[in-house]
Amino acid sequence: MDIYEEIVRLRQQGRTSALATIVNTQGSIPSFSAAKMLVRDDGSIVGTIGGGGAEYEVIQAALQVIETEKPSLVHFDLNKKPGLDAGMVCGGSLEIYVEPIVVAPTLYLFGAGHVGLSTYRIAQSVGFEVIVIDERDAFANRERFPLAKDIIAAELDAATAMIKPSSSSYILIFTPSHLSDMRVLRWATGTPARYIGMMGSKRKVIGIFQELQNEGIPAENFKAVRAPVGLDIGAQPPEEIAISVVAEMIACRRRCAAALPHLCLNTPAATNTRLRDVA
Repeated sequence: MDIYEEIVRLRQQGRTSALATIVNTQGSIPSFSAAKMLVRDDGSIVGTIGGGGAEYEVIQAALQVIETEKPSLVHFDLNKKPGLDAGMVCGGSLEIYVEPIVVAPTLYLFGAGHVGLSTYRIAQSVGFEVIVIDERDAFANRERFPLAKDIIAAELDAATAMIKPSSSSYILIFTPSHLSDMRVLRWATGTPARYIGMMGSKRKVIGIFQELQNEGIPAENFKAVRAPVGLDIGAQPPEEIAISVVAEMIACRRRCAAALPHLCLNTPAATNTRLRDVA
């Protein structure tokens, strides 16, 4: 399998990967300078940089690079750790540059009302590819969302059957009703999405969580959920709410723990009650 063809295929699927390249060598090593290995987000590989313990460690480093979207330079001295060359005791040293192959994150935006429209505009401007989903074709259309990657104006169950979020996907739930929010959240918790945000009051959020858990959905399925959604910046109109939501998604993407002080099932932010009726 060609590495570059596989990179294209993974990008088309919205999957991030990492490319490891031997950039510097000294002495004898179990491969050659410029050898490349592609590491997929599930840890599987295409190509090789020589096998053995060194390759295993590079795969682990690549998974971290995929997670952080930041490159890394990995150094191995086979004189000090001869076991890393799979028993061949080559005795050289090498450096491997591991770079992320980043795809634009996909945002599945359920709800094309005022907050949805403002959120689409800001999210699209900072690099998210937005797919808009709404049962109302008067709201979900190209006139309102000209730069959306896709627009799905369909009944919610039919719409969710059309899409397959990946581990790098984001989901926002801004539908106009409590029951629709719960339907989408029920589906979303069964996906590998990195981030799931639901708008609503703290009381509404707790009620929906309890109802879904009573249905048998385990609490661990809610680990990616942020609800009430958005950073607490005192936002009021839809434009400000959109800024708080997109800022939280950016913080999640960049692993900014200081900006993400709460998880929905632990200590929900007590502030987002003003979101209750704005969707």
